[in-house]
Amino acid sequence: MTARRVTDSSISDWAGSPLSTVHRLATRPLPIPVEQYSDGPSYLIRLEVPGVDPATGLAVCVQAGTLVVQAQRTDSAPHWHQSEFRYGRFERHVVLPSGADVHDMSAIYRDGILTVRIGIKREQQLADGPVDAVDIEIQR
Repeated sequence: MTARRVTDSSISDWAGSPLSTVHRLATRPLPIPVEQYSDGPSYLIRLEVPGVDPATGLAVCVQAGTLVVQAQRTDSAPHWHQSEFRYGRFERHVVLPSGADVHDMSAIYRDGILTVRIGIKREQQLADGPVDAVDIEIQR
């Protein structure tokens, strides 16, 4: 039987290791994966936030022309378990396209995906002034 030498790379493969790339010990929120595209008269922004309770762990608002999505996912498994899941705070800021109508927005959370639909104003409607902040209710 040969002894296996412990190296920095073998330690970093263990998810609980401080050197691990799997478990980041970050204090700032992790980014939320996003996809966005035009869908006829609307603009869609889809964000991947599985395992989040939309009633308590998800907030969506518009601030100064930017969609802000914040999520919180907590770990309910026993302490010191092996996990490659990410827990903690997640956040994403998406600059809204030109003509975005913050009064024509909806958000739906289904199957771990948050879909935000934003109406786009026609040219004659663009004269409205800027809006500071709007909270968006999340439907399920």
